[in-house]
Amino acid sequence: MSRGDSYSGYRARLVEVLRGRGISDLHVLRAVAEVPRHLFVPEALRAQAYEDAALPIGKSQTISAPSTHARILQSLKLKGTERILEVGTGSGYQTALLAMCAGQVFSVERVATLAEQARAALTAAGVRNASVLLGDGSLGWRAYAPYDAIIVAAASPAVPGPLVEQLAPGGRIIVPLGGQGRQQLTLLTVGEDGALREAPLTDATFVPLRGKHGFDD
Repeated sequence: MSRGDSYSGYRARLVEVLRGRGISDLHVLRAVAEVPRHLFVPEALRAQAYEDAALPIGKSQTISAPSTHARILQSLKLKGTERILEVGTGSGYQTALLAMCAGQVFSVERVATLAEQARAALTAAGVRNASVLLGDGSLGWRAYAPYDAIIVAAASPAVPGPLVEQLAPGGRIIVPLGGQGRQQLTLLTVGEDGALREAPLTDATFVPLRGKHGFDD
């Protein structure tokens, strides 16, 4: 990861903001302190890169507020060795945070321009343990399954079946469940009996998941 750049002070200040908003996982806070978010936002918005706010990244997509990413990662309680699937690469910022907190990240993005930009930003940030696939994220990425955790970065009317199939025993999925207006960010864990157990996390507003097992295009 990039270190020692002129934005490090802004990242340190952002970490303190996140602490004040209930983020206590040291792995997550370290990731926020080290991942250069300014590389993942449009150049015209770099002055706002370290505000705790969502920003547009083009193609009707957004980069979520850092506190949203931090809450998601904290909920997963990652140890550093996990294999993660991310559905919806977007800017690549969450991908980079995951790469700091897990062993390997596989991310799927359906918009070619965003996939290309995310790959470039991840390379610039020095991320080496994340891969980006152009495709339908609602189908997952079966070649590298099973996954210890799956994050769906788009609203879905239900948990896509292929993602459940690609979870490892005891794995968990975080997905914003609901319609295209407002959703419930939900953590689902595979129990010993193979059943999914749901735990609501917080209200959320995400762009819709498009694909075979998402909303219709």
